[in-house]
Amino acid sequence: MLPTGDEDKNLGTGKVQAFFPIWLQKSWEPWKTYGGGGYWINPGSGNRDYWFFGWEVEREMSEHLTIGAEIYHQTASERGGDSDTGFNIGAIVNFSEMHHLLLSAGRDISGSNDFSYYVGYQLTFGP
Repeated sequence: MLPTGDEDKNLGTGKVQAFFPIWLQKSWEPWKTYGGGGYWINPGSGNRDYWFFGWEVEREMSEHLTIGAEIYHQTASERGGDSDTGFNIGAIVNFSEMHHLLLSAGRDISGSNDFSYYVGYQLTFGP
């Protein structure tokens, strides 16, 4: 990631972060599974480089609905910080080939973030 915030104002590190991933995927309709991991270079005061791993399984229920679940683990990204392991369940609602609603909710099994959720809109283009 390119630095976009001012470190003096606690808006990022002011340094370039880099992620080096390895991902795998296997599909057999209507199922899909994918995941992997990688190493984050995380420079900055108090930061440390860290590992991230995750795996996801999803099933297309119909042309309008896909559901899935994931589990992930991240080692500490700060000196004195904690590792984090958690899971999410989610769905993709396809209104059309271009318009999609993304939903996800989950919690940590261990770590500092007890509950998280995500709601997003995706607009896709293509031939």
